[in-house]
Amino acid sequence: MIAATETKLPRLLMQLPGPKAKHVLEQDAKFMSPSFTRDYPLVAKRGRGAIVEDVDANTFLDFAAGIAVCSTGHCHPKVVEAIQKQAAELIHMSGTDFYYEVLPQLGEKIVNTVPGAEPKKAFFTNSGTEAIEGAMKLARYATKRDKFIAFYGCFHGRTMGALSLTASKSTQRKGFGALLAGVEHIPYPNPYRCEHGHSAETCGAEILETLERQIFKRLFDPEEVAAIVIEPIQGEGGYVSAPKFFLQELQRICRKHGIMFVVDEVQSGMGRTGKWWASEHAGIEPDILCSAKGIASGMPLGAFVARSSIMNTWKPGSHGSTFGGNPVCVAAALATMDLIESQYKDNARRMGEYLFSKMADWTKKFKIVGDVRGRGLMIGVEIVRDQRTKEEAADLRNAIVDLAFHKGLLILGAGANTIRLSPPLLIDEEQADFAVQTLETCIREVQQKL
Repeated sequence: MIAATETKLPRLLMQLPGPKAKHVLEQDAKFMSPSFTRDYPLVAKRGRGAIVEDVDANTFLDFAAGIAVCSTGHCHPKVVEAIQKQAAELIHMSGTDFYYEVLPQLGEKIVNTVPGAEPKKAFFTNSGTEAIEGAMKLARYATKRDKFIAFYGCFHGRTMGALSLTASKSTQRKGFGALLAGVEHIPYPNPYRCEHGHSAETCGAEILETLERQIFKRLFDPEEVAAIVIEPIQGEGGYVSAPKFFLQELQRICRKHGIMFVVDEVQSGMGRTGKWWASEHAGIEPDILCSAKGIASGMPLGAFVARSSIMNTWKPGSHGSTFGGNPVCVAAALATMDLIESQYKDNARRMGEYLFSKMADWTKKFKIVGDVRGRGLMIGVEIVRDQRTKEEAADLRNAIVDLAFHKGLLILGAGANTIRLSPPLLIDEEQADFAVQTLETCIREVQQKL
C-alpha cells in the first residue's frame, strides 16, 4: 500500500502486466463494453499524489492524471476529508428540486474566477459533455437561433449534441447516423502546421476571413448562429493552442453579430495552464464557459458559467439534472478549488516553465520530435516521421507511450500523433526530471529503430 512517506518515483517489481493485472484484463474483456480505448494494461488499485499503484503493487508516476482530472493529485487528504464528511451528512436530494447550502457556495466560488465585469451564474452537471450540452441549449434559448460553428480537431464530448460539435477523430462519430443539424466546422489555427506559413502569433487570419466572407455569406447568416464553440487549447486534438489574436478576433465577431462565444475549458481549465482558465492568457471574456475534469479531483462534476443576463433568460423547468451538483461532488470541488487557488495554480505555472526549459531543445535533439507546445502543465509533444515533411507518426507515438508505461511513467496520446503531458498540478522538480529523462530514453529507443 502506498504511504505518504514513500518515494515519489515509480517502483516496478515484475514484467508488466503482472498476474493479477492479467486476470483483470481477462474479466474486463469478458464483461465490459469494447468501446473503451486503453493504451496499455494498467490496472489501477490506489493512488497518492502523483503516484498510482496497480493490483500487483507496481507503482507508476502519473503524467496523465486520469485525463487531466486529478488536478490535486490522487486522494488528496483535504479532498478525501471533504468527501467523507459530506457523505456522512447528506449524499443526495437533487438540486433540481431542492436546495443545498453548498451549491451557491461553489457557484459563487467558480463564477468569481471567470473573467468579465458582468455578474455571472453557474449550472452544475455530471460531466464535461453535459456542460457542453447545457451550453448549447442555453445558447439556443437565449438567442432564439439554432446554428452552431465549431472547429476541426476539437473534442466536446460524446452525447449527440456535443458529438455534433466534435471533429477530432472520425471513429468518434462513425456509425451513429445523422447528428444535430445546423452545425458547421471550420479549421482550427495550428501554428506548427499553418498552411500559410504564419507564426504562432499570426496563424489563423485566413480562417477568420473564411468565417466572415464564406460561412456567413454562403452557408449561415450570422443572425441565425446561436454560438461559436472553441477550445482555447485543443485537448484530444493534440494540445494545440489558438493564438491570442485569433481568440480575440473571434470574440469580436461574436459580439458584432450577437453570437454566443462559448469557450470549452473542460480540459484546459481549473489551473492547469497556470491561470484558472486558459482563455485568460488571451484576455477574452466568454459569454458561456464550460468546465469539468479537474474541478473536483476525480469526482463526477461539470459546470457551465454564463453572464447573468444570458442565464436569466431561461425559466424554471427549462433545464435540470438529477445528479448534477451532487453534495459529495460539490464538497470535493470546494476543497479542490481552495487547493488550486492557494498552491497548485502557481505550481502548475512554475513546473510548466521548468518542463519547457528541459524540453526546449527536443526538436534539435530528436529527429522525430516535430513540436513541443502548450501552457503550464498542459504540454504536447508532436511525433513526426520527418521534421521536414512533418509526416504524422502515430505508430512511433504509440510505441513511445507503451515504452514509457513499461518504465513506470503513465502518459497518453492526443490527436493523431501527439504525446500529452497532463500530470497532477502538485508535481515537483524531482518528478518532472524523471518524466523528462524517461521520455528522452523512450524517444531515443524508438528513433534508433528507424
